[in-house]
Amino acid sequence: MTRSDLVEELAARFSQLTYRDAEFAVKTLLDAMGDTLVRGNRIEIRGFGSFSVNRRPPRMGRNPRSGESVSIPEKRVPHFKPGKALREAVDARTDELLKVTLIG
Repeated sequence: MTRSDLVEELAARFSQLTYRDAEFAVKTLLDAMGDTLVRGNRIEIRGFGSFSVNRRPPRMGRNPRSGESVSIPEKRVPHFKPGKALREAVDARTDELLKVTLIG
């Protein structure tokens, strides 16, 4: 699902929202989530999952062309951990699709 798919789904589900309102709501939500992660805070959405920032320590890597060693600096990267309800829903849905595919 893309951002525009999400906007369309939101506008379709809530008829009182115009497409522009749905687009603004999605943009506001994603901006707030991004700002929270940039500040180093954690986001937890019950039943869905949590977003956090992980630290990748500095390390030595190799340039694949020349083979020479390259120093790779420390990085902070976003990380998503799905919640139990989401994991179970995806697993159950995957099982259903497999059964339909194998039987059909």
